[in-house]
Amino acid sequence: MKRFMVLLVPLLACRGEQNPENRAICGMSMMAAANVVIEQFSTGSTLLETAPPGLTGVVPARVVGRGTTRALAAKGPDSVGIVVGYEGEGFPTRPGWAVALVDDSSEVFRGILVYDNDGPPDYPQIGTISSAMSTLPLYGMRVRWASVSDERCPLFADVSDPAS
Repeated sequence: MKRFMVLLVPLLACRGEQNPENRAICGMSMMAAANVVIEQFSTGSTLLETAPPGLTGVVPARVVGRGTTRALAAKGPDSVGIVVGYEGEGFPTRPGWAVALVDDSSEVFRGILVYDNDGPPDYPQIGTISSAMSTLPLYGMRVRWASVSDERCPLFADVSDPAS
């Protein structure tokens, strides 16, 4: 009976709604999506020169290889554009950069992806993203959303719920 209980307790603890970001397949999917974004970004054809509508208030953001976290976006001075405060862990110091992603079919802002490598030196910045330790350039682009996100493994988790 004791052996049965030892097996039953971990199974019961794992029951219920699981965060898709914690599934291995979604982790691999996220890394593939990050590479697709870089490929599309490097063409320069889908870049935005101004911040997309919807990039204000609480928005989803994630450092490549980490989970989605909340970020707070607001309009900054005209010379800066959008200013985003990243609230999660793992934010890179230098080098680093971030890109605000807009679904190219619906023109809806989806979230911010943060990279910890050198970004492009000559693309138009739409603002900055900061943590307590560093500030990085923020770019914007339209992306083929179906190529980077799937409803079973969304690129960004919902951050509107305070429990997120």
